[in-house]
Amino acid sequence: MEAPDYEVLSVREQLFHERIRECIISTLLFATLYILCHIFLTRFKKPAEFTTDATVNKIALELCTFTLAIALGAVLLLPFSIISNEVLLSLPRNYYIQWLNGSLIHGLWNLVFLFSNLSLIFLMPFAYFFTESEGFAGSRKGVLGRVYETVVMLMLLTLLVLGMVWVASAIVDKNKANRESLYDFWEYYLPYLYSCISFLGVLLLLVCTPLGLARMFSVTGKLLVKPRLLEDLEEQLYCSAFEEAALTRRICNPTSCWLPLDMELLHRQVLALQTQRVLLEKRRKASAWQRNLGYPLAMLCLLVLTGLSVLIVAIHILELLIDEAAMPRGMQGTSLGQVSFSKLGSFGAVIQVVLIFYLMVSSVVGFYSSPLFRSLRPRWHDTAMTQIIGNCVCLLVLSSALPVFSRTLGLTRFDLLGDFGRFNWLGNFYIVFLYNAAFAGLTTLCLVKTFTAAVRAELIRAFGLDRLPLPVSGFPQASRKTQHQ
Repeated sequence: MEAPDYEVLSVREQLFHERIRECIISTLLFATLYILCHIFLTRFKKPAEFTTDATVNKIALELCTFTLAIALGAVLLLPFSIISNEVLLSLPRNYYIQWLNGSLIHGLWNLVFLFSNLSLIFLMPFAYFFTESEGFAGSRKGVLGRVYETVVMLMLLTLLVLGMVWVASAIVDKNKANRESLYDFWEYYLPYLYSCISFLGVLLLLVCTPLGLARMFSVTGKLLVKPRLLEDLEEQLYCSAFEEAALTRRICNPTSCWLPLDMELLHRQVLALQTQRVLLEKRRKASAWQRNLGYPLAMLCLLVLTGLSVLIVAIHILELLIDEAAMPRGMQGTSLGQVSFSKLGSFGAVIQVVLIFYLMVSSVVGFYSSPLFRSLRPRWHDTAMTQIIGNCVCLLVLSSALPVFSRTLGLTRFDLLGDFGRFNWLGNFYIVFLYNAAFAGLTTLCLVKTFTAAVRAELIRAFGLDRLPLPVSGFPQASRKTQHQ
C-alpha cells in the first residue's frame, strides 16, 4: 500500500481553504450590498401596494433588491480592482491582506457577469410578469396561479429572445456551425446576448453621460447655498409666502371664484410651498463660509473633473491612432500587484477611481434628466412596483456597462477580466475610435451650451434685468393686430 503524498494533500487543502475564504468574502460583500439596497428601495415603494398584494409585491421587491445589489456591485467592481492592485503593489507581503489576491478579484468579475445575465434575462422579466399576472382563466386564484402564468410567459419570452439572438448571430457570423448549434446556449448565445445588452448600455452611457456632466452644475447649485451676488433668498421667501397666502385664501373661500377648484391639487401646492419655504429658511441661515466658499469650491471641483475627463479621452484618441495597445482588451491572467495601471502610481489610481464614480453619477443624473426617461424617476414613498422594476433594469444596464465604458474611453489601463473582455465589438478599431470622438464632441457641446446659458442667466439675474418689463415674443404680433384694427 502506497503512502499518501502529503505535499499534494497540503496543496489541495490550501486551495480548498482559499476557495472557502473567497466564497465567504464574496457572500459578506453581497450581503452588505443587499442590505443597503433593501433599505434604499423600501424608502421609495408605495405602501398601498403592499396591503392588497402583499406576498406578490414582497417577492418582486426582493428580486429588485437582488438586481440593484448586483448593479451596485458592478459599479464598485472596477474601482475595487484598481485599488486592490495598488494595495498589493504597495504591500506585497503583508500578512493582513493575503486574502486579497487575483483569484478573488477574477471571481468577483465572473460572479457579477453571471448574476447580471441572470437578473436581466430571467429575474426582472419574472418580477414584471409576476406583478402583472392574475392567473389563467378557470384556475384557482392565488400566488401559485400567478407563478404558473409567469413561468409560461417567461418561457415564451425566452424562446422569442433566443430565436432573435440566433437570427442575429447567423446574420453577423457566417459560421455554419454556429447557425446549426442551438444547444450551445451557455457558451455562445448567452454571452452574445449579454454583449448586445452591454453595447446598448454603452450607447446609453454615451448619450446620458454628456448630458449629466452638463446637468451636474445646475443640480449642485440647487443643493448648495449660492453667494448673495447670485441668489436673493429674501425675495424668494417673500414670493413663496405670498403664493402660500394666496392659495390658503382660495382654499378658505372657494365660493369667491366662479371657476371649479381642485381642492386636492391646491392642498398639494400649499404643502409644496411650505416645504420650499422651510428649505429656503435653512439656506438663509447658512454661514458665510458655507455660502462664499462651499459653492465656488464645488463648482471648481466639477469643472476640474469634467475637464480632466475630456482631456483623458482626447489623449486616448491620439493613442488609438498611434499605438494598438490602447485598444480595450481582456486580461488573460489573474495575477495582480505586478505593475501599476497608471503612470502616476497610486495618485493616478485614485484619480481614475474618482473619475469613474463621477462619470457614473453623471450618467445617472443625465439618464433621469432626459425627456425619454424622466417619467421613470422614483418618488419618495410613491413609486409603483412596475416603476421600481424598470428603474432596477435601467440601472443594471448602465452599471454593468460601466467597466467597458471606462476602459473604452481610456479612463483606466486596467484590462477587463472574465467574460467582460470577450465582447466582439471591443476589437473593432472604428467603433472604439468613433465612440471616443463622439463622447468628447458631445461633452464639449453640452458644456459650452450649458455654460453660455448659465452665465447669461446669472448675469441677467445679478444685474436685475430679469425684473424689467421686457416684451414677450407673442405680444408684438397682438399689438400689431390691435393697431391695425
